[in-house]
Amino acid sequence: MHAAPGFTFARDATLAPDKIFFDYIVIGGGTSGCALAATLSQASNVLLLERGGLPYGNPNITNITGFTNNLADTSPSSPSQLFISTDGVFNHRARVLGGGSAINAGFFSRASARYVKRMGWNPQVVNESYEWVEKKVVFRPQVKQWQSAVRSGLFEVGVKPYRGFTYEHLNGTKVGGSIFDPQGHRHTAADFLDYANSTKINVLLYATVEQIMFKTGGGGRKPRAYGVRFQDSKGNSHLAYLNEGSMNEVLLSAGALGSPQILMLSGIGPVKQLMAHGISVFVDQPMVGMGMSDNPMNAIFVPSPNPVEVSLIQVVGITGFKNFIEAASGPLELDWMSRMAHNFARIANQTLDSFKVPSFRGIPGINPHLLHSPMQAGLILEKVAGPYSTGFLELRSKDPNENPQVTFNYFKDPRDLKACVEGMRTIAQNNSVLTQVLGVDRLRVIDGSTFINSPGTNPQATVMMLGRYMGQKILSER
Repeated sequence: MHAAPGFTFARDATLAPDKIFFDYIVIGGGTSGCALAATLSQASNVLLLERGGLPYGNPNITNITGFTNNLADTSPSSPSQLFISTDGVFNHRARVLGGGSAINAGFFSRASARYVKRMGWNPQVVNESYEWVEKKVVFRPQVKQWQSAVRSGLFEVGVKPYRGFTYEHLNGTKVGGSIFDPQGHRHTAADFLDYANSTKINVLLYATVEQIMFKTGGGGRKPRAYGVRFQDSKGNSHLAYLNEGSMNEVLLSAGALGSPQILMLSGIGPVKQLMAHGISVFVDQPMVGMGMSDNPMNAIFVPSPNPVEVSLIQVVGITGFKNFIEAASGPLELDWMSRMAHNFARIANQTLDSFKVPSFRGIPGINPHLLHSPMQAGLILEKVAGPYSTGFLELRSKDPNENPQVTFNYFKDPRDLKACVEGMRTIAQNNSVLTQVLGVDRLRVIDGSTFINSPGTNPQATVMMLGRYMGQKILSER
């Protein structure tokens, strides 16, 4: 098992004083937040607030064989927090230091050069930041039987050329990187804290941010952030303040759901929605929560009469019609999805009365004895890139622990449906950013919620890079 680094600077938020002071307060110890905090600590005093615990010591996180168990855990202490969109689709958000890198399938692939140019990033600093990330947590996967078969099949049906092993985003079939090492141990963004200056960083665990605090700007000046109120696991509130100095900032890295939720809870968002929840409005910003999107995904289950290797995403086909094809394999419980869906429906019962729970029991030809025993199988996954369809996020309540309400509007744009159909046809042939919050000073958002759309096949690599990239940019500005 991958051992925990000696994080002498990480402690439970219940041990925090009532008032603390720092140059930078980073909200969210996730995929970008850990890289950002580690970088800033080289020259400044940094507080990193994470609503979950450490990823080390939990075999469902640290070992590749625990991937599905992690997602199936719907307990209040799970590092994987379930949310169900109003579309009726279930998904997960991280609740652990390391963020999504602690619960995802581990694939690592850079954004395209075109994407970097579109975002206006400095290509040299981007490459250096990717290399900083890759040195710590990324490995070349060992491609075995199932992944090799998918790789060959993709090439045979025309997903060309074959690019070999590369981190770059290039059309064709390729093998990408993985945050799982050759022994199957996961390396998360929490490992970036090895880079931190231990004398200048504090990490508080189980610290749920209630709101960012602002001082109103007199004489026509903008409101400016001066601190954060957060809650520990016992429900006690604490205050973290920025030290005096015009360059000190609150940096919001709570993810695609968490960042807009915290902005709204802090009084930045659509005025009607904030007033409906009794939240004092600092900035009427109607775009907060808008433009939510999720890559629609379909999967084909391929039973195998023989054992296949345990693998998550290693091989990817990047097609010319805005579509990505990936694969996974290993012993799977056929009834796993059905059991998960029952748990999800139970949790969502109050809001999704019409939620339909899938079951494999009624499928003709399925041996009922296989439902409770692992079956060797492969999965071929097809994701629509982009996508064009977007939705929105709204608050359910003022409780920061409660998931916001999310609508993705899957396939609302017919171009997404067309790409999905093309991707499934391809599979069937295979028989073998920075956002400075407008209207507010001393507050930035630095995470995947700032992206125009998902960079590359998977956003993980670029979110990690972004934390390092923006940390360097902020320090150079300072």
